[in-house]
Amino acid sequence: MESGSQIAKRFKEVILDGKWIATTNWKEVIDSITWQQATQKIGDLNTIALLTFHVNYYIGGVLNVFKGGDLEIRDKFSFEAPPINSAADWEALKNELYSNAEQFTTFVETMSEAQLEAGFVKEEYGSYRRNIEGMIEHCYYHFGQVVLLRKLVSKANS
Repeated sequence: MESGSQIAKRFKEVILDGKWIATTNWKEVIDSITWQQATQKIGDLNTIALLTFHVNYYIGGVLNVFKGGDLEIRDKFSFEAPPINSAADWEALKNELYSNAEQFTTFVETMSEAQLEAGFVKEEYGSYRRNIEGMIEHCYYHFGQVVLLRKLVSKANS
């Protein structure tokens, strides 16, 4: 089984600095996107900004548990993002994602095997390990959407 540091490295790769799975990562891709591109609608698809909010919402919610708080996030609120009306709004959202991802990584790096296998909040949610691995998969799932949306936005604007 992977140790906390190995799992943390996989999480950090998808958000902040990896190139192994997708040859890029969230930070590299969204840092190249303007706030206008991030909020541009393509049909009935989610925007890049909304997907960024959504991923950050879940990272932040699990991070709160790592810090000793309750699991306060709810699926029904995970797409209720505040509007992005400026470059400053977009930068703030990205910076919050990066900060939460760094903190998340730090907590996971220090987890022992016992902590990784401990129950996460409720028995039905499984272990911390299961939830961290699920977070990695969730991030890659939406990252693929962001990459495709970036291509569609670029094509729509050319």
